[in-house]
Amino acid sequence: MSLEEKLAATRAGAATRIPPERQAIMHRATDDLRRSGIMDRIVKPGMAAPSFELENHDGRRVDSGELLAGGPMVLSFFRGAW
Repeated sequence: MSLEEKLAATRAGAATRIPPERQAIMHRATDDLRRSGIMDRIVKPGMAAPSFELENHDGRRVDSGELLAGGPMVLSFFRGAW
C-alpha cells in the first residue's frame, strides 16, 4: 500500500469516527492556517531542515545533528487533543 493510499484510508476512517462538530472545528482550523500563509514558510520536501535541540518523550535533550550523524532521521509531530 502506498503512502497516498494509507493517508486516504486514515482520512476515511477519521471521517466516520470523528463527530461532525469536531470535524468542522478541525477543517476550520486547517483553513485558517492555510490562509495565514504558513504553507509558504514550511520546509519543503528535499530541503534541509534547520538544526534543533528538543526534549524527547523521556525529557532528555536530543540534538538533530547527533541523530543525523548516525543516519537518516524521521520526525513525527502530534497536535494533541482538540
